[in-house]
Amino acid sequence: MQLTWIDWAIVIASILICFVPALFYAKRSSQSTSEFFASGRSVPWWLAGLSMVATTFSSDTPNWVTEQVRRYGVAGNWQWWAFVLTGVATVFFFARLWRRSGVMTDLEFYEHRYSGKAASLVRGFRAVYLGFFFNCFIMGMVTLAACKIANILFGMPAWQTIVICGVLNVVFAAHSGLWGVLIIDMIQFFIKMTAVFAAAWFSLVEVGERLVGKGAGGWAGLKALVEKLSTQQVVIPKVQKMVDGVAQVKDGVPVMVEGQPVMSVINGTGQPFLDMLPNFTMSELALMIFILPIAIGWWANWYPGAEPGGGSYIAQRMLASKSEKDSLGGTLFFNIAHYVLRPWPWIITALCSIIVYPDLASIKSAFPAADVALIGHDSAFPAMLKFLPVGFVGLMVGGLIAANSSTILTHLNWGSSYLVHDFYRRFINKDATEGHYINVGRLSTVVLYVFAAVLSLFMTSAQQAFEVLLSIGAGTGLIYIARWFWWRVSAWCEIVAMVMSLVTSLAVPLLMPDTGFATRTIVQVTITTLAWLITAYVGPETDRATLISFYRKVKPVGPGWTDIRAEAGVTDAEVAQENRIGSALLGWISGCVVIWSSLFAIGNFLYSSGDPTRLKMAWILTAVFAVSSYVLLKVTQQLWADSTASQAREDERLKQG
Repeated sequence: MQLTWIDWAIVIASILICFVPALFYAKRSSQSTSEFFASGRSVPWWLAGLSMVATTFSSDTPNWVTEQVRRYGVAGNWQWWAFVLTGVATVFFFARLWRRSGVMTDLEFYEHRYSGKAASLVRGFRAVYLGFFFNCFIMGMVTLAACKIANILFGMPAWQTIVICGVLNVVFAAHSGLWGVLIIDMIQFFIKMTAVFAAAWFSLVEVGERLVGKGAGGWAGLKALVEKLSTQQVVIPKVQKMVDGVAQVKDGVPVMVEGQPVMSVINGTGQPFLDMLPNFTMSELALMIFILPIAIGWWANWYPGAEPGGGSYIAQRMLASKSEKDSLGGTLFFNIAHYVLRPWPWIITALCSIIVYPDLASIKSAFPAADVALIGHDSAFPAMLKFLPVGFVGLMVGGLIAANSSTILTHLNWGSSYLVHDFYRRFINKDATEGHYINVGRLSTVVLYVFAAVLSLFMTSAQQAFEVLLSIGAGTGLIYIARWFWWRVSAWCEIVAMVMSLVTSLAVPLLMPDTGFATRTIVQVTITTLAWLITAYVGPETDRATLISFYRKVKPVGPGWTDIRAEAGVTDAEVAQENRIGSALLGWISGCVVIWSSLFAIGNFLYSSGDPTRLKMAWILTAVFAVSSYVLLKVTQQLWADSTASQAREDERLKQG
């Protein structure tokens, strides 16, 4: 694909609009580590929310969604739609608690909640484990997506993409701190959303010309797309496993693995492309894409951006918010925008790609200069961008650069905050100047990106990376919820959970090689969860004084704190004043209903052409959305008022001494 001068002008303008404003925050970010990593705890809710949304929209996101739709139909998106439960729980149960804790990073929390050497150990270990290894893996996944996009569109080798993205991202991450990241995220959000809507529209135009005739237009393309795929299903056949060209046999029986998805007419044996729920007769598929995520995944797995109990860069934004009210509001805005505004442009583009590129061979044929090793079903998204007209190509390239940068910049700043504040400052050099720590933070951004770039060269697809991340964190999720509600959760519980999740992620695939990913995940979750629960009862307890101090400051709710509450001298009335558990539950339920009803109402409206049943369902879902939105608004207003009153009480307490 060749860029015209108009496209180049738009690309350059997009980069300048995104990055130049961030330069003005360099001086402010250099004042202290609090400014560099937490923006001085003065971020308003709307900016925190936009930044969260922009960060979760990376260059790998539309690629990953495209792969799910091509392999498993629209229902494949339940692998991330299920995390609505996690995200909305963070809004109503944890956002205010995080902000109330007063820590700079979520890892600093460990030495407020736990005690002794175990607390220091888990803080230091997670600083390196998450800030370096885990963080680099995520950035590697994002970089891989950028390499695939650049290779498909422009024939660029991976190393060129890595160098260009690296120079751009590292310079700005090291220069501007979190304030610069937030401003870049805000601007990039609007560029990226414009670009993906354009991609969806012109994909529909191309489908319209192929299925209807030249000049048919996008709306005709949508109608033809729905009519075509309404009768189509995806079937995933079993094929014999091959290793270095040799067919694998075990005990005289061929070793079978999942093959490439195949499109066929609906007959009940496959997954209909347009269905928003899985075909439950395909038990293994339904288990993987729906049952496991909705029943276990959302609370059991640790995954950046959707952590049970909050954490990583989501926690960073909550901690940087200027008040409890802003922490709650920003997180709520993020979840609505993340799950309602963005999915359908990606899904529509993915569905169009099935018509244009029905298999991998067709992608390879359309892009003969592309590296064969980089072509997969996730390559279908950038492949659809060839149909963008002049001007929109530049907008999309600028949007993809923005998508890559918003995520990489966040992870560089977040990872650096762990390495500097929670490891280097805590365990290596405790008494240096603020300027020294900021410079160490800048150096660490360079090191982080270099390792992430190297990792990206060993990855093959977004789905592969996604499964690895889920596997590594399997079984640890519940502990990040329970520690807010139960005093018995200790640092040793977290150490055991981390060790067991890592051990089982390596051991279970070796011991159960012929078992599907979903089944292995269930085994991992069970073993890891039981291990840390046993530790909670038989392992060393957290020092009483630490628990009392933590409780007085944060005032978490629940029967798990009954004894500590009494010893801290905090009454049930005081706790009820700070935490309305009934309202929080109602907010959680109504928030989930708002998101899912609006998400599926939009889908049914898009599918409704010539189908009165789908149109009726769309209006029913719209009514559900309206009612649940009213409830959500009332609950949020009440909790905002409570947060304002709580802040006033805290300010008065500080004045009195």
